Amino acid sequence: MKVVILQPSYIPWRGYFDQIFTADLFVFYDDVQYDKRGWRNRNRIKTSAGPLWLTIPVFNRGAQTEHIPINQIKIVWDRPWNQEHWNSIRMAYSKAPYYQKYAGLVEGMYSTKPEMLADFTIETTILLARTIGIDRTRFMRSSEIEGVEGIKTDRLLSILAKVGATEYYSGPSASDYIESEKFDNAGIKLHYMKYDYLEYPQLYPPFDPQVSILDTMFMMGEEALKTIRR
Repeated sequence: MKVVILQPSYIPWRGYFDQIFTADLFVFYDDVQYDKRGWRNRNRIKTSAGPLWLTIPVFNRGAQTEHIPINQIKIVWDRPWNQEHWNSIRMAYSKAPYYQKYAGLVEGMYSTKPEMLADFTIETTILLARTIGIDRTRFMRSSEIEGVEGIKTDRLLSILAKVGATEYYSGPSASDYIESEKFDNAGIKLHYMKYDYLEYPQLYPPFDPQVSILDTMFMMGEEALKTIRR
């Protein structure tokens, strides 16, 4: 069984969905340390003025925030950031070929007010994955798996053993710290993804590959999934 273990992210880019597509089981790694400057609560869309960051405000406890698990991070609702994000997306993509096809779905994503960041990002990621045609991958959260032990590579292997994995797919940057010999010893094949995707038309050239999957959906429609297959 092919497994991917990855931290939940906010409206991720197409490489994240490539990993979902590749996996038989995709595990949201939601009980590890929150990284304040990562992709957990922010991502980018493409606008006529260039890339625009959309950031979900979360409770900031200074340095302590980075010692809290992702699934314990709360969203701040002292302003309507959800409507602000939707308005930015609407303005950026209202002229996109498939805007009308997905506008209602995306607007609906921003009509809820969840308390926890991980609940929002996980639920919207699954919704977007199903929308672009990824229908066979199963999902679960690492926090749901009992008896996980160890840190770093050992913790990954503990999760993989619990779910019965035979193959593990990781992003290429993880090769700097994953102890590959431990995968060999555990009898689990280790693969690294290659993000060598083709370009697709965007509203505002030049092409920017590092934007949210929303860009791919609004521009490519039902062909969005094909842009992540090599």
